[in-house]
Amino acid sequence: MKRNILNSVLILSAVMFFAACKPKKEIVVAPTTTPAPRTDNSKIETLNLLNSKQLKFNTLSLKAKASLDISGDVNDVTMNFRMKDKEVIWVSITALGGMAEVARALITPDSIKIQNKLKTEYLKKPFSYIYNFTNKQVNFNTLQAILTGNAMGEFLTEQSTLKQENGAWIVSGNKESLDYRLLFNALFKVAETNLNDAKNGQALKVNYDDYQKLNEFLFPGSLKINTLSGSKKINIEMQYVKIDGNVPVDFPFTVPKRYTIVK
Repeated sequence: MKRNILNSVLILSAVMFFAACKPKKEIVVAPTTTPAPRTDNSKIETLNLLNSKQLKFNTLSLKAKASLDISGDVNDVTMNFRMKDKEVIWVSITALGGMAEVARALITPDSIKIQNKLKTEYLKKPFSYIYNFTNKQVNFNTLQAILTGNAMGEFLTEQSTLKQENGAWIVSGNKESLDYRLLFNALFKVAETNLNDAKNGQALKVNYDDYQKLNEFLFPGSLKINTLSGSKKINIEMQYVKIDGNVPVDFPFTVPKRYTIVK
């Protein structure tokens, strides 16, 4: 697979994803319009409002049905995620209706560990390893934001352009070689994230839908990721079927001695 900027989301989430069962929790329907603030300080006020709607949690336990399409090669899997905010993303991928675990990953701000159970292989690298195939704007918090329906916090600043269009807020701008555009729905949650590296012909688009209540916040029930790098296309669809917040979690990750270490 060609290495590219926004496929880091996949390489680290190659470990995660998506597709067909409906979540049981009630979906929150967004109003059709979003009123604009009526103060002279509307930009700061709106950014503060968008930031206040970000999902805040200590831990998450998630289960998703996923469909991964890499240039026409389609695989359906079940993904189990456990997260500790800003510290750990743990993923277990199963096939055959959840009967066979095929991969497990443990991602922290400092390191990446991946077990390929089909090939009995083990990869252990510093998190900076991803910069071999992405720019430095993609970090641990980026991955966590994509999986939880949060806007990337480094973009919700006064340096970004903020405007309202067809009843929705749009935050856009650029950071080094990365152009970004975040579209918010009337619930003030992200409906669409676009990241583009025009110089290298690479792009990432994420769509969110079916927001539902998780404690006092909202969490997306469905998620679609589309990436493009030259002629390489990757499409992912995910439907969360279990969403639990602030519950006890652990992160088991033991590598058998027979595994081959990938250099």
